[in-house]
Amino acid sequence: MGEYTLLALVSVLLVVLYERLWLRSGIFSDSRFWIAMAICYAFMLLVNGWFTKLSAPIVLYDPDHHIGWRFPWDIPVEDYVFGFSLLTAVAARWKALDRDDDAVATDAPSGPTPPGAIR
Repeated sequence: MGEYTLLALVSVLLVVLYERLWLRSGIFSDSRFWIAMAICYAFMLLVNGWFTKLSAPIVLYDPDHHIGWRFPWDIPVEDYVFGFSLLTAVAARWKALDRDDDAVATDAPSGPTPPGAIR
């Protein structure tokens, strides 16, 4: 197994552990996450397919560092795995921060803010 493949798989493991054990945002049960993932992958297919097409590649991959499986349009499968890791890490952190902001907002005192007070 090439190091690009190994790093891709490790990235998924780390991101899933980050979500499940630390953030606990519940993103994997949120349909909006999966819809956003589908939209991102649709554009990834177009752009990455153009970048990695074997007939005229813009991005080259060392064949010694990945398993060599490409689907579709010559896209290395590791790119999907890294894409999942990147999108999931960002979306889970964003959702966790939003949850934290909601908690702070509910703890804030109600009523008018006195002049000169910082909220």
